[in-house]
Amino acid sequence: MGSSNLWDADWEISEELAQRLISSQFPQLSSKEIKRLGYGWDNTVFLAGDEYVFRFPRRKVAIDSLKMEAKILPKLEDFISIPYSKPLFLGEGNSDYPAPFLGYPYLSGMFPIGLTDEQRTLSVATLAHFLKRLHAFPVQVAQENGIQHDHRNLTDIALRKEKMLKFLSDLKIHIKEEEHSAIAHYLVQLKTDQVKQRNVFLHGDLHFKNMLVDENGKVSGIIDWGDMNIGHPACDLNVVYSFLPYHARTEFFREYGEVDQETKLLARLIAVYIPMLILMQAIDDKDERVADEAKANITRALAD
Repeated sequence: MGSSNLWDADWEISEELAQRLISSQFPQLSSKEIKRLGYGWDNTVFLAGDEYVFRFPRRKVAIDSLKMEAKILPKLEDFISIPYSKPLFLGEGNSDYPAPFLGYPYLSGMFPIGLTDEQRTLSVATLAHFLKRLHAFPVQVAQENGIQHDHRNLTDIALRKEKMLKFLSDLKIHIKEEEHSAIAHYLVQLKTDQVKQRNVFLHGDLHFKNMLVDENGKVSGIIDWGDMNIGHPACDLNVVYSFLPYHARTEFFREYGEVDQETKLLARLIAVYIPMLILMQAIDDKDERVADEAKANITRALAD
């Protein structure tokens, strides 16, 4: 979708280089076969045997986030109710590769792509309890460990809306007319420019590519914590709109706790914003499966 995108890598890493780096710094893993699992905006991910996953930054901006993960993720253990990425191995860059890298236990599961509404509803209580506990993590502890405040300024709805209108223009030739019209109508009727800032500890990038589900479609793990920050709970609560079907929202908030209308408004906005970004990258990567799921996320988020 262009020659220069937000997700373009500053450098790439091959399986062979990942193997050398892991084996030289963690000899106990030298017998493990290294396979590339995939990549996101910030990191390339490798599987080491059947037991561990390693994330290697592919963009400079991801380095500080990865270092922060190594510090803060172990402290979340008493607050998180489902499996998540707890770092076990912290590797250092060298002349062959310029960045640190992290290794975690492998979390079994698959991305929640193509699930039915019935399968999604299985995760209502799981997600509500997970986010309620995560958002209760002490903000002071997060601050003491260097977690930053709302670095993406998500409470500025006017700015977010402006960006989304540009995205929508870029997406016009890639989506159906009715999909384009639904998003355009939503953005036009959105009159709020700003919501009041609130401060809780956040995963910060909660969407279907950072969630795992089991064979029944129930959420079984949360991965990729590189965007942890202190900010508005709506950032994480976007999954109530993008992941869960419309009829499950009331049950979710009954478990999580009721929130005000500003929070719901911002959560829905982010539930459209993030899948639009994922959709643009999927189109660029020619990944129809992810593109279709991103479009389905937007449709769910806009459902009344």
